[in-house]
Amino acid sequence: MKNKVTSVLLSGVGGQGILLASELICDVLVAGGFDVKKNEIHGMSQRGGSVTSHIRFGAEVASPVIPAGEADYLLGFEKLEGYRYLYMLKEDGVLIMNDYELVPSSMVQKKVSLYPGDLSERINAGGRQTTWIDAQNIAEKLGNARVANIVLVGAMARNLQISKTDKPSDETSWLDALQARIKPRYVEINKKAFTEGWNQSR
Repeated sequence: MKNKVTSVLLSGVGGQGILLASELICDVLVAGGFDVKKNEIHGMSQRGGSVTSHIRFGAEVASPVIPAGEADYLLGFEKLEGYRYLYMLKEDGVLIMNDYELVPSSMVQKKVSLYPGDLSERINAGGRQTTWIDAQNIAEKLGNARVANIVLVGAMARNLQISKTDKPSDETSWLDALQARIKPRYVEINKKAFTEGWNQSR
């Protein structure tokens, strides 16, 4: 479909690298010749608050904001935040979820634990196409927990059409974008993180 617009929603907590992830995705899509629109929404706290990033791309995109129920992909960086935005996903949309719980800063300050204990079951309900990624553990094994965001991007990237020619996503385009976007001293570990995520989605 020539005028198809694809929508990608990233959701998580401030400090998880969502903005870098969304910039990387946009870099690759722009290089593929798409019109790309991006919008970010930050919670009350820059670090520890809710953060979402809307990405829409196609031949022509009018608005960066994804309507409810219209996201083709939902990339959940944190389990509760991913669950909160399930309503944004299409019935046949792809859900990629980080198997990671990060208690919100507001709960820590109040010394209460209100984190739902059955989130995984709730997320798995409904027959969605869900891929669970233990991105935090993968990143820690690589030596830097902060690259969990790139692990998640890698897991999604394999399913994303990044060229108008309808060819499948190729890893090289993403690694080249990482090379251009990331500071030189962090390039190699981010490439390893991306490849780990890419291999998870086979």
